[in-house]
Amino acid sequence: MELNQWFDKAISAETYIKSMKTNKEGLQYIYNQFVLPDDEVFFEKVKAKNLRAIVLTEDWCGDAMLNVPILLKLSEKANIEVRMLLRDQNLELMDQYLTNGKSRSIPIFIFIDENGNEIAKWGPRAKEVQQFVDDSRNTLPSKDADDFQEKTKELYGSINKTFQENSDFWTNVYESLKERLS
Repeated sequence: MELNQWFDKAISAETYIKSMKTNKEGLQYIYNQFVLPDDEVFFEKVKAKNLRAIVLTEDWCGDAMLNVPILLKLSEKANIEVRMLLRDQNLELMDQYLTNGKSRSIPIFIFIDENGNEIAKWGPRAKEVQQFVDDSRNTLPSKDADDFQEKTKELYGSINKTFQENSDFWTNVYESLKERLS
């Protein structure tokens, strides 16, 4: 399928958020708290490109909880229509956007023009957020340790909490998106 067809298949952000079961409150919290910077020149430049965005996501994903609301705020200012595809139901597209050529990491934002040409791709994380996640993962015990699963679950709970509380990460995501779209 071509990107226009994927876009047509995707659901609205509103429908996606209404259907969320896992990180809905966190996503809505970030959306409600994040304030876009005064970046009118940038917003106008992006508006002129007439972009649309396909978002590969899943509601259990903490990175999506952090990144999607920032994209949605940006999209409102720059007139980008955003549509969502669940990763696990759309592996044919996901596998075209693997992180490091092997990981089905999400979210992935695919920005397309009116003809369905890919203009930019972003995801799954801003570099500062990636560094935080990498540093956090380095505190885990070895995979064969008895408490590995328990510690991993605790770690990801802590990371999700940090994503909701650390507004610097919100700014990092915004700046990373801005850089990609400029």
